[in-house]
Amino acid sequence: MKLFLLALLQSTLLAGGQVLLKFALARMLPFSMTLAFWKSVFVNWQFAACGLCYGAGSLLWFHIVKNYPFSMAYPLVSLSYVLGMVAAIVFFHEDVNLVKWIGVGMIMFGCFLIAR
Repeated sequence: MKLFLLALLQSTLLAGGQVLLKFALARMLPFSMTLAFWKSVFVNWQFAACGLCYGAGSLLWFHIVKNYPFSMAYPLVSLSYVLGMVAAIVFFHEDVNLVKWIGVGMIMFGCFLIAR
């Protein structure tokens, strides 16, 4: 159970980082080697928060890999797909059809089997 909770936290950090990255990219100028572009990158708080989420998620992953069987830990990373789907609905107002929900259910069932 502890591994599952740690994996859920790590997946939340990964999915949160992806959401923040999408918001950050929407605020950035088109890529170019200009001062204006790089300013739009470095003054973007969502971009900085994205990096913090990825960094914290990576540190937590180090702990998980060191202390738990890899065969159990690695499949639980797929929880980030589930959280990403929920984030797509909540933050980006995307439509998710029944087939996608069935896939999410299968991922959750697989995580349950691995974590028990």
